Amino acid sequence: MRMDINCDMGESFGAYRMGEDELIMPFVTSINIACGWHAGDPGVMAKTVRLAARYGVAVGAHPGYPDLLGFGRRTMETLPGEIKNYVIYQIGALCGFLREYGMRLQHVKPHGALYNLAARDERTAGEIISGVKAYDPDLILVAPAGSFCAEMGVLAGLTVVREAFCDRAYLGNGHLAPRTVKGAVIHDPEKVRQRVLSLARSGRLPTLEGGQIDLAAGTLCIHGDTAGASRLAQTVRQALEEAGVEVAPMGKRS
Repeated sequence: MRMDINCDMGESFGAYRMGEDELIMPFVTSINIACGWHAGDPGVMAKTVRLAARYGVAVGAHPGYPDLLGFGRRTMETLPGEIKNYVIYQIGALCGFLREYGMRLQHVKPHGALYNLAARDERTAGEIISGVKAYDPDLILVAPAGSFCAEMGVLAGLTVVREAFCDRAYLGNGHLAPRTVKGAVIHDPEKVRQRVLSLARSGRLPTLEGGQIDLAAGTLCIHGDTAGASRLAQTVRQALEEAGVEVAPMGKRS
């Protein structure tokens, strides 16, 4: 069995610092870099790409809504075609920095409210998929396991890697628990470790309601802005290796 560990990074902006990018990088295999709309700026993007190059970590674009104030976690009304253009624009911005370091973009993972809406909304998912295909149909699309977006991406001919979250709680319907719900964000490394082992061994995760859900995932996400994220990243890596799982970038070919 092979598993990727991804993390959202490059989410600082100007004088504002967010995340533990330097401490997390040694433990992950792929990162999703903010492209300047929900977070990040040109200087942060360049620094994060340089850091990924130093550690040999694969890079993906993390496009979101143009919502710095809300950190891209607020759904916005858009006209037909706007989301596709948002995706193309942000991928292009990141690829400029990748070119400087001789790196190629591995994947695209929508951010925040855009990611969550695409999981259940056909138009949003379709525009994201269309944007990825227009830029480069060989790019991997990262989407929630069991989501509308994942299935549509496969039907559109994209390589889709399904994602599960080890530091976020799930509801019985398979959706992530809203961050406003108590227990939605998991900070305890031991709880995260047990969740990772459960997913690796049985493909299942517990829910807030006390049940279990099946999640067929090829990548595990750690949120870089979660308190203690570097410790969680180390815990996830150790748990996967303990379970005999090969930890490798999602784009690695057999």
